[in-house]
Amino acid sequence: MNLFEIMEQSTPTLPDPYKEMGVEELEQRVQHVKHHMGSRLFLPGHHYQKEEVIQFADVRGDSLKLAQLSASQHEAEAIVFLGVHFMAETADILTREDQHVYLPDMRAGCSMADMANINQTEKAWTKLMEKFDDTILPLTYVNSTAAIKAFVGKHGGATVTSSNAAGMIKWAFTQKERILFLPDQHLGRNTAYDLGIPLEQMAVWDPILEELIHEVPLEDVKVILWKGHCSVHENFTVTNVHQVREDYPDMKIIVHPECSREVVALSDEAGSTNYIIKAIENAPPGSAWAIGTEMNLVNRIIQEHPEQHIISLNPRMCPCLTMNRIDLPHLAWSLESIADGQPQNLIKVKPEMALDAKKALDRMLERP
Repeated sequence: MNLFEIMEQSTPTLPDPYKEMGVEELEQRVQHVKHHMGSRLFLPGHHYQKEEVIQFADVRGDSLKLAQLSASQHEAEAIVFLGVHFMAETADILTREDQHVYLPDMRAGCSMADMANINQTEKAWTKLMEKFDDTILPLTYVNSTAAIKAFVGKHGGATVTSSNAAGMIKWAFTQKERILFLPDQHLGRNTAYDLGIPLEQMAVWDPILEELIHEVPLEDVKVILWKGHCSVHENFTVTNVHQVREDYPDMKIIVHPECSREVVALSDEAGSTNYIIKAIENAPPGSAWAIGTEMNLVNRIIQEHPEQHIISLNPRMCPCLTMNRIDLPHLAWSLESIADGQPQNLIKVKPEMALDAKKALDRMLERP
């Protein structure tokens, strides 16, 4: 049983009345609480949230930006995070003690973050130390649990985002001879490859088999990739790329670096969520794009840019299922519970864990 299955069994569930309310009533209830609480309430919304929820966000962005913005809301007493669990954890780590972070539905997890738990990571670290001695610096994608961020912070490492991964890997190599990159192998592989590290010098740690998969002698391994992935972005395939090339020869393909190395290599551009959004915003009218990222965001981009021909790289792609756990009924319930003084689903990272996790975040934030 994973973390989110445990949460589903042990946390309060949505009361029946909210399941029976119509959209108009739910929207009115959300608006009422927002108006009543004013600046004491802050709703950060991730780009992948669906329209029924993101319409109420005070700001939209990626996970780290939203956590930082949450910390900057000095009058906010309650932060209701429209995203997934690890994002709310990061917001709790960065905000003040007297600010409280809530997640409307505790089932809103992240399959990627769930692929590296602390027990697996500590076991892996022990075995890797036996193989490589003290020559490894751990890095973790911000799409990871607070426990993994804390582990990395405790061992001198840092967090990375899809925007700054290249700079952070460069920094890591000034500290140690090799790196362990958690939990997304694709972002790690794509970034390291772009920095000139050959694929054969990248090994993969399999946390299930507890073994290192490598092609070259151990002394030649430079990057150890955790065998994890984003369940959404791994569904974009080489076949999808070839189909777009055949159907739309003049269409540009832009993908997120959480996609596989093969897909990124065949695409025209690859970059973070913000990079993708900006690329479309700056593209001339009449341009054509196939986008390889989460479907809620792709649909939003399509709606916001009717002057361009935009499609999903995978026409059968579904939205991120865990992101979609945050829906209008759960949002209304969360806000009214806070307004009534009986808040649900508080996200609280233990102080000692938060301290080490913040070290990892600060090492990233201190880099230019």
